Amino acid sequence: MTDRTQTLDTPPVVNKKKSDKQLNVARLLLEGRAFIALLVIIATFSMLSPNYFTGANFLTMASHVAIFGLPAIGMLLVILNGGIDLSVGSTLGLAGVMAGFMMQGISLEALGVVLYLPVWAVAILTLVVGALVGLVNGVLIAWFRVPAFVATLGTMYVARGIALLITNGLTYNKLSGSEALGNTGFDWLGFNRLFNIPVGVLVLGVVALACGFLLSRSAFGRWLYASGGNERAADLSGVPVKRIKISVYVLSGVCAALAGLVLSSQLTSAGPTAGTTYELTAIAAVVIGGAALTGGRGNVRGTLLGAFVIGFLSDGLVIIGVSAYWQTVFTGAVIVLAVLLNTLQYGRRAR
Repeated sequence: MTDRTQTLDTPPVVNKKKSDKQLNVARLLLEGRAFIALLVIIATFSMLSPNYFTGANFLTMASHVAIFGLPAIGMLLVILNGGIDLSVGSTLGLAGVMAGFMMQGISLEALGVVLYLPVWAVAILTLVVGALVGLVNGVLIAWFRVPAFVATLGTMYVARGIALLITNGLTYNKLSGSEALGNTGFDWLGFNRLFNIPVGVLVLGVVALACGFLLSRSAFGRWLYASGGNERAADLSGVPVKRIKISVYVLSGVCAALAGLVLSSQLTSAGPTAGTTYELTAIAAVVIGGAALTGGRGNVRGTLLGAFVIGFLSDGLVIIGVSAYWQTVFTGAVIVLAVLLNTLQYGRRAR
C-alpha cells in the first residue's frame, strides 16, 4: 500500500525532462532569431536568384548595411539607456550636407578668399556637428527632463530644416574635390577597399568592436546597463545617470554623422533629404537584434545581425525585382514580428 501511494505521488520525471528540453530549444530559437532569420534570408534569395550568393554581391550588400549599422549602434546605446533618438536620420542628412558645404569651399568675404579644407578636417568637423546635435538632445533630456520622444522629434525637424536652408533644397554634387585645391579623397570612404573589403564595412567593424568593448569591459558599460534597467536605483547607487544619458546621445549623433559621411562618400553627393526614415531602420535593427525597448538589455552583436537582416532582405528583394512598395510591406512585417518576439521573450522573463 505504501509503495503504491509513493508511486502515485511521484511526478512524471520523463515528461518534466521533455518539457524542460522543449523550453530550452524554444529559448535558444528565440534568442538566436536574428541569426536564424539572416540564414533563412540568404538561403531563400540564393535559391531565387543565382546572382545573390556571390562574394562580390555580399560585399556590395555589406557596404549598404554599413549605412544602416552605424546609426543602429548609436541607437542601441540610447535604447539601452531607456531612451529613443528620432533625430539620427536628420543628423545623417545634416552631416552629409555640412561635409558637402565644406567641400565646396568656405567663402570668407571679409578676407576676400575661399577656404578649401583638407578631407580629414572636413570629416572631423562633420563628426563635431553630429556630436553637437546629440549634445542638445542629451541636455534637453537629462537636465531639462524633456521626454526623449519629444526632444529628439524636435531636433529631427530642426536638423532637417538647417540642411534645407544650407542647400536651399538642392544637392551638392561632385564632391571628389580638386588636386589643385588639396581637398581630394572624399570618395575614399565610399569606393576604396582594404584587403578587398569596402572601407565603409571596415569602419562599421571598428565602431562595433569599440562599442562592444565599451559595453562589456568598461565602467561606462556597467553604468549604462544599470541606469537603463533601473535609473532610480542606479542614481542611488552613485551612478552618474545624467552624464551617462548625455554621453549616449552624443555618441548616437557621432555614429549618425559618420554614416552621413559614408553615404555621401558613396554617392559623391550630399542632399538635404538623405537619411529620411533611417531612424526607424536603426530602431528596427536594434529590436530585431533582441534589445529591449524598455532599456537595460541588448548587445552590439545582436544589433549588427539586425542591421544585416534588414540590409540583406532589402537588397534581396531588389535583386529578384520586387516592387519598392512591397519592400516596405515586408520590412514593416519583419519589424512587427521582431517586436512581438521581444515581448514574448522579455515578458516571459519578467513573469
